[in-house]
Amino acid sequence: MAPSFDHLRDEDLDEDDFDQDEVDISDLQEKYEVSLEQGYDTFVVVDNLPQVDEGKKPSLIKFLLKKLNTVGKTREDLIFMPMGEDGQSLRFAFVEYSSAAEAAAAVRQLDLVPLDKRNIMRVNKLTDIDRYGREGRIDENYTPPKIEEFHEQEHLRSFMADPTGRGRDQFVMYRGDSVGVFWNNEKDQPENIVDRPHWTETFVQWSPLGTYMTSVHAQGVQLWGGPSWTRQKRFPHPFVNLVAFSPGEKYLVTWSNRPIAIPDEGHPILTLDDDGKNYIIWDIETSKPIRSFAQLDILGPPDENGVKKPLKAPWPAFKWSADDKYVARLTPGASISVYELPRMNLLEKTAIKIEGVVDFEWAPASPQRDGIKTYEQLFCFWTPEIGSNPARVAMMSIPSKEVVRSLNLFSVTDAKLHWQSDAAYLCVKVDRHSKSKKSQATTLEIFRVKEKGVPVEVVDTIKDTVINFAWEPKGDRFVIITTTEPVAATAVPPKTSVTFFCPEKMKGSAIGNFKHLRTLDKKNNNAIYWSPKGRFVVVATVHNQQSSDLDFFDLDFEGEKLESDKDMTANLQLMNTADHYGVTDVEWDPSGRFVATWASAWKHSMENGYHIYDFKGEVLREEPIEKFKQFQWRPRPATLLSKEEQKTIRKNLREYSRIFEVEDTERINSADVAVVQERRRLLEEWLAWRKSMEEEAAEERAALGLPADPVADLLKAKTAELAAGEEEKIIEEIMEEVLEETEEIVA
Repeated sequence: MAPSFDHLRDEDLDEDDFDQDEVDISDLQEKYEVSLEQGYDTFVVVDNLPQVDEGKKPSLIKFLLKKLNTVGKTREDLIFMPMGEDGQSLRFAFVEYSSAAEAAAAVRQLDLVPLDKRNIMRVNKLTDIDRYGREGRIDENYTPPKIEEFHEQEHLRSFMADPTGRGRDQFVMYRGDSVGVFWNNEKDQPENIVDRPHWTETFVQWSPLGTYMTSVHAQGVQLWGGPSWTRQKRFPHPFVNLVAFSPGEKYLVTWSNRPIAIPDEGHPILTLDDDGKNYIIWDIETSKPIRSFAQLDILGPPDENGVKKPLKAPWPAFKWSADDKYVARLTPGASISVYELPRMNLLEKTAIKIEGVVDFEWAPASPQRDGIKTYEQLFCFWTPEIGSNPARVAMMSIPSKEVVRSLNLFSVTDAKLHWQSDAAYLCVKVDRHSKSKKSQATTLEIFRVKEKGVPVEVVDTIKDTVINFAWEPKGDRFVIITTTEPVAATAVPPKTSVTFFCPEKMKGSAIGNFKHLRTLDKKNNNAIYWSPKGRFVVVATVHNQQSSDLDFFDLDFEGEKLESDKDMTANLQLMNTADHYGVTDVEWDPSGRFVATWASAWKHSMENGYHIYDFKGEVLREEPIEKFKQFQWRPRPATLLSKEEQKTIRKNLREYSRIFEVEDTERINSADVAVVQERRRLLEEWLAWRKSMEEEAAEERAALGLPADPVADLLKAKTAELAAGEEEKIIEEIMEEVLEETEEIVA
């Protein structure tokens, strides 16, 4: 689950709040030293051109001009192509653009672009070539490269091999000023792996596959990993606020609410082309920026005076295709720009113009549509009603930009797009208003993506407003939370209902229509958290000081089934109900065996700390921690087992369970034996210490001429006195105590 960053404000990122020496980038400054040139920054040098004579030179220049003008403005008279003494060209040309920004764009977008079948252009800034040559960085005499000694790198996924063999997962905790990574030990104290003070300045974040842990500083972002938790990568984006990874961890997006300001002495990696930008897309492997973008000005609907106020920039501003090959950005109301990686060039050199477009979402997995054998990635988008035109939801295939399915909608107030994890379904949650616009209801438009023609099924049995929707991961069931009350930011949350849907049973592998399974009324729940493996779901109440319920459900309960549910693909059972006061966040571990809940000091200061439950809802560990801020399970990459191997494991799961139960019993028993042995060792240590002290005391008494055992001598003396007939004095003491006193008046 992605972390929440609502706590971050502009004032939280003041320069005075950071230790400027926290991230040392002096080596980067030396490596990427920038010397700003004057007068030549509009010139580029184009290499690897075909060799031509004077007769063919004008044709080559005209052909080259078509390429050059795709990123800026230049003319034939601004292209100088030197010729050799033999009348043949020297295969390079100097080109002058109208601005330095256009020259930088040419280097970024035209370098390594094929000019024809034989020649691939190389485009560099003239100032770079001049600077490297003048400073002696290019030696005219060939020197064989020095092959550095090989040093084996740490395995960045060593966390997958639990040294105990129990398949434990790791998690990170940010509390106070310290960040620590731990092994989960269920009921026992978690095993600390690493703990460092001031490891981050704002928050921590795992990469999607768990390879890196991200720390955020005033100077930029750092990635950490490996068994020794050394720094793996650095991305110097000043005053960065938020970061987002591509699904495959190939790229990183950083954003700062402060536009980048390149100082006069230059920046270790960024250039003047990045000045004034807010977003940077980085290549994680090389730690170098690919492209930067300015923040768009987004205006909201007009108020009573007809004034449109600026809206907060959405996050993430850049959304990735499932295979990291494309990233797209929305220009609200106008277009969607799709960029190809790794060069970040605009697909087909033009944005996809969509009038009124409000939102879009990529399919989270590479689609497998019926009858489609060519490569494609899908994204869906929606547009509101404009004039007499209806609202519209459409699904587009990339790179062809073909709309493979569209749907017109009427009386639409809002729409939300929800993809199922395998991209088998797309649910469009449509909030519709009545003709009078005084009441509102919700319908679910479900696109069955893998079926021929992408049919759409409408679930219109919902009479209330849906405030939350969640698909079962790797499954075909979903849960919704509805309310009849107005949804507003008030202290008292609205009363809600939780409804479960699943398909009807069909013969073979076909998936039936979605039907209502069960509804639970008079609830306060507002959040849904599915296990990453499906089947189990937690329906919770978060960010609510009046209620903090956690309901644990099993949708494949192995027990008696209700008569009304026998034709359905689910058997619902409430396993347990828990309560965590002030809970702000809920997250399943990657294995689907444990659930962590925590109350973050970023949201409130009451009873901060975390709880860990098993999938059945039984609490395993409760730990209150002052100034507890963040908890995150470490993600795991996808399994390497085939579907057949996974199916075999599920089939034989009972046999594996018996083995695991024996191992757990032995581990618990061995833990009990270890406790007894430790207590016995402590007792033996104490007895040995007491004996040594008694021997030492006896030696000291002997040296001082004192009796060896004064207590025995005293007893002997007392016994002798009694034997001599001395009578013992007996003293009697009488004590009176009034137990009760009653007064009666006799007439």
